Amino acid sequence: MELTPYVESLRRELTTAAEVGGEDVRALADRLLQPLDAAVRLTLLEALSTAADEISAELAPGSVDVRLRSGSAAFVVTPPPAAPPAAAPGPVDVRMPLADGDDSAMVRINLRLPGNLKAMIEDAAAAGGLSVNAWIVRAAAAGLAGEARTAVRPAAQNPGQVSQTYTGWAR
Repeated sequence: MELTPYVESLRRELTTAAEVGGEDVRALADRLLQPLDAAVRLTLLEALSTAADEISAELAPGSVDVRLRSGSAAFVVTPPPAAPPAAAPGPVDVRMPLADGDDSAMVRINLRLPGNLKAMIEDAAAAGGLSVNAWIVRAAAAGLAGEARTAVRPAAQNPGQVSQTYTGWAR
């Protein structure tokens, strides 16, 4: 996407507006328009980047990026991965990985998801007759099983005690 036509359009509009003020204002506008060229291009790129971010949030897990090459902005669209072929319906046997002696310890995490991904998870959980939490636990366990992970984190130092970890921003 070539930005020059938009910059030139703004230049024409500013020149037209400056002509109303007389010769002094027109001369001042001519001196200001050249340095404003880079600022206008940067502002346009920021607007395009913000738009791409908003589109990416709706397209997740796909994305849209803005790239600058030779003074021209280009959009790079990464579509979401294709849905895997539908498997035969039925229960899936997923074994939950448990640490030694840690079969009842449960921990809580906060998870941030794009709105459309959350809706897809809710739909999948409902279709499977599961709660969202149970669906996410099974999906995580299945994903880890698919990676053949065998290492288990060490348990809390005191048996029966779950460690408390807090992360994030504070004011």
